[in-house]
Amino acid sequence: MTASNDMPQTPTTAAFFLQASIAFAISLATAVVGILYLPIDPWQRGFLGITLLFLTSSTFTLAKVVRDRQEQTSVRARLDEARMDKIMAEHDPFNRVA
Repeated sequence: MTASNDMPQTPTTAAFFLQASIAFAISLATAVVGILYLPIDPWQRGFLGITLLFLTSSTFTLAKVVRDRQEQTSVRARLDEARMDKIMAEHDPFNRVA
């Protein structure tokens, strides 16, 4: 385990979120404009458009998978899992509550 997994994570600031959103919007818009103004046939333009759509959706999916994997390895998640394992091990389903 690396030391970076033991450090608490700081939340993303609003400014960083805004910068990332603007950068994404600009890059996607310029790619779309570039595809529209290429001197190519419509079917080639459509292929590039679908490719761009697939690239964008797979990027979001990859980001979610990376985030989920990181959350699973965080200290907090492992502590919560250990607590749940202890509670489940101590629970007797045949013990009636009076």
